[in-house]
Amino acid sequence: MTPSILKYNLTIGLLVSTSILFAQVKKSPQPSVEKSKKKEQTKGEISEEVEVVRPYKPILADAVKIRINPDLTNNPTFKPVLLYSILDKKLALDSNIAKLHAQKLTDEKVVDPNNNYLKLAGGNLNTSLGELYINNGKDEALQVGLSIKHLAQQGNIDKQQFSRQELSAFGRSIGARTALSGQFNYDRRQSYFYGFDPTLATAGTNPAQQRFNIIKAKGELFNHYAEGNRFSYKINGNGYLFNDLFDAKENNIAFATSLHQVIYKFTFGVDASIDLTNSKDLLYSIDNNIFKSNPHVQFQASNFILNIGLNIVQEYGSQNRMNILPAVSVILPLSSAYASLFAGAHGDVIKTNLKNLSSENPHLNQNIAITNTLEKLNIYGGIKGNVGHTFGFKATASYKEVENMPLFQNNSSQINRFDVMYDPGKSTILGLAGEFEIKASDVFSLTGRAQADNYKMATEKEAWLKPTLCLGSTVKAKISRKLSLDAEVVLNGETNAKVIDPTNSKEKSVKISSYTDISAGAAYQIIKNATLYVRANNLLGSSYEQYLYYPKLGLGIFGGFNFSF
Repeated sequence: MTPSILKYNLTIGLLVSTSILFAQVKKSPQPSVEKSKKKEQTKGEISEEVEVVRPYKPILADAVKIRINPDLTNNPTFKPVLLYSILDKKLALDSNIAKLHAQKLTDEKVVDPNNNYLKLAGGNLNTSLGELYINNGKDEALQVGLSIKHLAQQGNIDKQQFSRQELSAFGRSIGARTALSGQFNYDRRQSYFYGFDPTLATAGTNPAQQRFNIIKAKGELFNHYAEGNRFSYKINGNGYLFNDLFDAKENNIAFATSLHQVIYKFTFGVDASIDLTNSKDLLYSIDNNIFKSNPHVQFQASNFILNIGLNIVQEYGSQNRMNILPAVSVILPLSSAYASLFAGAHGDVIKTNLKNLSSENPHLNQNIAITNTLEKLNIYGGIKGNVGHTFGFKATASYKEVENMPLFQNNSSQINRFDVMYDPGKSTILGLAGEFEIKASDVFSLTGRAQADNYKMATEKEAWLKPTLCLGSTVKAKISRKLSLDAEVVLNGETNAKVIDPTNSKEKSVKISSYTDISAGAAYQIIKNATLYVRANNLLGSSYEQYLYYPKLGLGIFGGFNFSF
């Protein structure tokens, strides 16, 4: 083929191929508008818009979209190498809670307590004090001990002297089912009749001496509480020998038993006792015997405890009298953890004996009258409770009907000695009593008590030498590990004393003023087993009187040391 023919053929082929080329044509969304535009288009003009698609190439204006401070760091991702181990442990599939096992505690150092104790002190008012306590030590089955006490003081008044010595030995044996305990005591008290009326001519005479000796012994046997055992018992016996420096003597022996049986929510029981006493003096010898029986039943429910019984009292000997008196009580818990109401009504016969009278008033005359007191009715009620272990309280209101209430009065011929008289009719006592205790562990404790009584006597004008108001409070504080302080305050209201004028046998009433007695003490531990202490009694220094013409000791300060071993 000639070059000219090839040239013409190539030209014709290119022209034919351009007629079949197609571009991307963008369709108009509005067909009506396209038809109108076609009419306006002239022949040979291209009306389609061509959209060319190509890769994006940023321009300089897009540079503002780049972050101003790019992060140029390149931290490679760290992939740790993990090691796996398979435990050979069985999987528990049950849904029950697994049993908790107590963790074993570390062994604590056992400190053996000191079994013995010695206390010695001395001070003004010729004060001498000593105490000794000896015990066999830690033994769960057997306890044996001995204690000795001594106290002596002397005031500024002639023969204003007091002394007391006590000796006590005790033991307890604890068996598998029962426990047996016993105690032996010797108590010796000495004083003088130093109280005289300063207006009388007998004042300043040599006071006589008085001394009381009491030997006591008691024993007790009772069974232990055991699960399922609903029967309990207790048996005890005691006795004493009493005498003074003159002709008064008294011996006593008493036995008592208590039996209880629990059946469902009921507790059936009986308490019985027999008390045999013989009192002698220069002009009499009296047998004063009492038998008491108290059958009762107690019902304990979820919201109250009820106790119903009787006090059956038979007096025989110099007096023969039988009394059947009520013994009813109930406890209603307001809150099982905080407070409960209580109420009751009971009666009893209170034995009069020389031992108790001399303990209350050591300045007794000879040939003291012996008559038992009948408490026909004692109705009481109140509230008691606690808030945790830091605060406890109790408040009681009572009404008593008493026959033969014992009262002390100065003897008409010997003014410094006291006789015992009895109000033979029915006397009534309306009383209010309250007490509380605040204890913050061993660091601080505060206790308080109050007693207010309103006496309405049957025949006497006043309740002689019985105060209508008594207040008391004690506080203890531990300042540091070695230093501790304590204080006590006692307030006694006014009392009235009955005095008979020996010249005309007329009765008169003498008022005894109220008094406040404040005492305080401190103790400091110098070494592990030794402590120094000091105490001050009657800080106000007032010579107040509890009994007419018998002023108490003034300000007394004494100190010493305690030693345990």
